[in-house]
Amino acid sequence: MPVDPEQNEPVATAPSPNGGEGGEPAPDTEATEAVLDEALLGGPRTLTVERLAERAGVGEDRVRAYWQALGLPLTEGEEHAFTEKDAQALADVFAFAETERLDERALTTLIRSTGHTTERLVLWQVEALVEHLTRRFDLDDTSARLLVLDRLPELAPVLEEQLLHAWRRQLAAVAGRFAVEFSDARATAVDEHELPLPRAVGFADIVSFTQRTRGLGSSELAEFVQLFETSARDVITAAGGRVVKTIGDAVLYVADDVATGARVALGLAEAGGREEDVDVPPVRVSLVWGRVLSRFGDVFGPSVNLAARLVDIAEPTTVLVDRDTAGLLAGDQRFALTAQPETEVQGLGTIEPVRLQWAYRG
Repeated sequence: MPVDPEQNEPVATAPSPNGGEGGEPAPDTEATEAVLDEALLGGPRTLTVERLAERAGVGEDRVRAYWQALGLPLTEGEEHAFTEKDAQALADVFAFAETERLDERALTTLIRSTGHTTERLVLWQVEALVEHLTRRFDLDDTSARLLVLDRLPELAPVLEEQLLHAWRRQLAAVAGRFAVEFSDARATAVDEHELPLPRAVGFADIVSFTQRTRGLGSSELAEFVQLFETSARDVITAAGGRVVKTIGDAVLYVADDVATGARVALGLAEAGGREEDVDVPPVRVSLVWGRVLSRFGDVFGPSVNLAARLVDIAEPTTVLVDRDTAGLLAGDQRFALTAQPETEVQGLGTIEPVRLQWAYRG
């Protein structure tokens, strides 16, 4: 390894593709694909669509539906694009559906949830590795991506283990919340016309996002957005809430009770634009208590729509709630509530916003 003569320390140098010494030619595409198939897919692609269906014991139409729900391109004809592990995965999931008597709608939703989530996950992880190698070895983007390809066989097992661990922990967390919320002691009948889940929902929206990001290069923009998202997630999680999704310059969050939602909202407003942390942009925040529908990893309902309108009219670093939510918080001495002028908003008519703050703690 090269040594810096002034510091007498090793200098990091990027390994060349396929583990060779500098100057060796990069492996050809077919060889690279063969190595990746063995490491990631468990073997070579030896099956056509027809043979895949035969091996899985299902019709070709079900294979096509599965692959489409997974979000992967499906090759037709005689191209050998599938592996024995693909066949086993299909056989397992359709056997599971048969045992649990899942209809096509439920099965498709389960498969699509996996495909959609893992598509985003692997892209996120690969881009993080590319960015890391670019910084570590001072590489251009293309070289960093080639190096990631070379490293994937040794990196994938750890990422796979972490995925399974995180999935189990997240499933346990959901099960724990359900056990408390829907236990016999606390469960109450819900009108069939009502949405099923009572939740605090809100948005945090970056102030002047377009102006702040104008002129930023791709790496600077990525760093800016990542810093906002990381900061928001940390605040939301620490206060007891959960991130539903990020939407460009905004984050949608939920909490199981209105007081926790208020703590989340105020924490987000405080975190943005602090003098001691100027890199975290100021945000405007909203909070609404109401019933929601949870589907596809998202939440829907009138309260979500109202929260989206409230955040649009909030001042920087402030939190707005609606009148009903303010009424639920009025008896909590930790919070101060100040009525704001009535406002006309598109689609909802006149709303009565209320500013939420911490009560004086002098």
